[in-house]
Amino acid sequence: MRRVIAFHTIITTYGFWLPNDPRGSWSDFVRAWELLEFGPATRTSEHRSLARDPHNYRERLAAKKHLARSPVKFNGIQARAVARGFANYVARSGCVIHACAALPCHAHFVIARHRYSIEKVATLLKGAATRELIDENIHPFADDSYRDGTLPTPWARKSWSCFLDCDDDIARAIAYVERNPIKDGKRAQEWSFVQRWGTI
Repeated sequence: MRRVIAFHTIITTYGFWLPNDPRGSWSDFVRAWELLEFGPATRTSEHRSLARDPHNYRERLAAKKHLARSPVKFNGIQARAVARGFANYVARSGCVIHACAALPCHAHFVIARHRYSIEKVATLLKGAATRELIDENIHPFADDSYRDGTLPTPWARKSWSCFLDCDDDIARAIAYVERNPIKDGKRAQEWSFVQRWGTI
């Protein structure tokens, strides 16, 4: 059996991908009663992107109207802060990121195997990005704090990761991540915290 050496990881913003999305989800159950009208959780074990699978777009938008808060879509200034948060985490942790695409509602990474589990790395990346949003006073829920003054997370609870165990897999994942902004109608991205594969 080959050893996992990297991961293609995706984190999403709050409300971007619902637990009962008809294309499949990372969730085991639906937390909000209002969303149950649109079906149970659609847990999947797929390791490919489901984003372009056919689905009922209008029904997905209707379901999102039942969320406790509006879905998060970062503007340009917020996205820049998110990337600064990622950079801060990389600098502190020694985590090696070989590719990153930061988009308004989600981010893709190719991340080298780390001493922490990939789930923990994804959580810490989200936390660092959130801290930067707070420090810059541009958190999307800044006007919707809880009673204790803390802010709701702008991120979905979980992350999705595909295991990469050979050079060819890593090269394909990096190419996919680097193309992602272009497919979304945006410019190619370059980040100072990204360390090119093969330069370690």
